Amino acid sequence: MLIINNTAKENQPMKKTSSLNDEQLKNDIVKELFFDGSLSCASLSLKVGKSLPLIAKAITDLTDAGLVREIGYAPSNGGRRAVLYSLVNCSKVIVAVAMDQLSTRIAAYNLDKEVAAEAELFTLNISTPDALDNLVSLVSGYIDSKHLSREDILGIGIGMPGFVDVNAGINHSFLPSGKSSLRDYLADAFDLPVLIDNDSSLIALAEFKFGAAQNKRNAMVVNVSWGIGLGIILNGEMFRGHSGFAGEFSHIPVSDNGELCSCGKRGCLETSASLLTVAKRAEQGITDGRITMLSGLIEGSNELTGDIVLEAANKGDQFAIEILRDAGYALGKGFAVLIHILNPELIVLSGRGASVGKLLTTPIQQSLYTYAIPRLAESTGLAISTLGNDAGLLGASALVIEHLGREVRLPQIQASFKVACN
Repeated sequence: MLIINNTAKENQPMKKTSSLNDEQLKNDIVKELFFDGSLSCASLSLKVGKSLPLIAKAITDLTDAGLVREIGYAPSNGGRRAVLYSLVNCSKVIVAVAMDQLSTRIAAYNLDKEVAAEAELFTLNISTPDALDNLVSLVSGYIDSKHLSREDILGIGIGMPGFVDVNAGINHSFLPSGKSSLRDYLADAFDLPVLIDNDSSLIALAEFKFGAAQNKRNAMVVNVSWGIGLGIILNGEMFRGHSGFAGEFSHIPVSDNGELCSCGKRGCLETSASLLTVAKRAEQGITDGRITMLSGLIEGSNELTGDIVLEAANKGDQFAIEILRDAGYALGKGFAVLIHILNPELIVLSGRGASVGKLLTTPIQQSLYTYAIPRLAESTGLAISTLGNDAGLLGASALVIEHLGREVRLPQIQASFKVACN
C-alpha cells in the first residue's frame, strides 16, 4: 500500500507539469499565429520546437475553444499541400496605448491585428504632476466610449518615454505611482492585465514583427520623435542591455553647439535632430522673419508644432525642408556611430519622422559619406517605416501577446461564444 501511495504522489506533480506544458504550448502557438498570420502544423513545430503530434493536439484544443481555425492550404511545393491555421477574429481585443512626451494615441486591435476600435489622439504632457491620473482617465474613457467590454480585453499594452524597467514595471523617468510599480498601479486602476515598455523599444518590436525589419537578425530601429529613440535587434532578438535601458540614442554627443539637453548634458543628438529642436528652430525662424507657410500655420494653432513642420515640408515649404535637412545630417552622424559599433544589416527610420522619410534620408546619406567608413556603411541598408504612426500601437499590442502565459491569460471561450467569432 505504501508503494502505491508513493507512486500516486510522485505521479501527481507530473500531471500538473504536463498540464502547464500544454498551456504553455497553446500560448506559444497563439503568439506565433498572431505574429505570422497563418502557419501549418509543420511550421509551428519548427518554430516552437515541439513534435507534430503535440502541435496537432494543441491546435485541435484551440480550434475547439474557438481561437484557431483552418483557412485553406499552403502553396504547393511538389508534395501534399499543408493545411494552414490562423487565429479567429473574435470579440477578444487588445487595448494599445502609444505615448510620447506631449501626446497619447489609443486604439484597440483584434487577434487578426485589425483595428477593432478606431485610434484616437489626445494631448497629454507626460511631465505634469497630474499626468498619471489623466492617463487613467483617458484610457478608461476610451474603453467606455468604444463600448469595449472589459471581459473581452486580453490586456492593455502601453509604450511610453523614459527609462522603463519592463520586468519590474517601473518608469524611472515619468509617471511616479507611489509605492507600487507603475504597471501594478495601472493594472489595479483598470482591473485588467497591463504591460508597459519604452516607446522606442515597442516601435522596434513592431518593425521587427510586422514592418521593415521583419526577418532581419541585426537591425537598428530609430524612433524620430520629440526625442531620438533606438530599438536594437541583435541575433534575431530584441536587445535591452544589462540594465534594460539600451537604446538611449538621443544622448550620444554629436554636436559642438553647446545647447543644453533635457538630460543635463550638452551636444546630445537630441539638441540637433529631435522634433522638439525642429519645432524650436521653426518658431525662431518665424520670429526672424523667414518667408514660410509655417507663419500662418503655427500662429494660434492647437496642433503640435513639430507635426506642422513635417506637414509643411511634405508640401514643399523650403524653410521646413531646410530645418529637416539639418536634422537629417545630424542623424547621419549618429547613424555612423551605430554602424561602426554594431555593423547592422539595416537601419529603419520610424516614428513620427518617418512621414518625411525621403526628406531625411538624403542628408543622412550625405552625412554617412562624411563620417562613416565606406566598407561598413555600404553593407548597411537604410529603410523608411511603412507602419507610420501605427508602429507604436502595433508594438503595444504585440507586447501583450508576448506576455501570454505570464501576466496575460488565454481566454476560455465556450462553445456558445463561438457565434461571436468569424
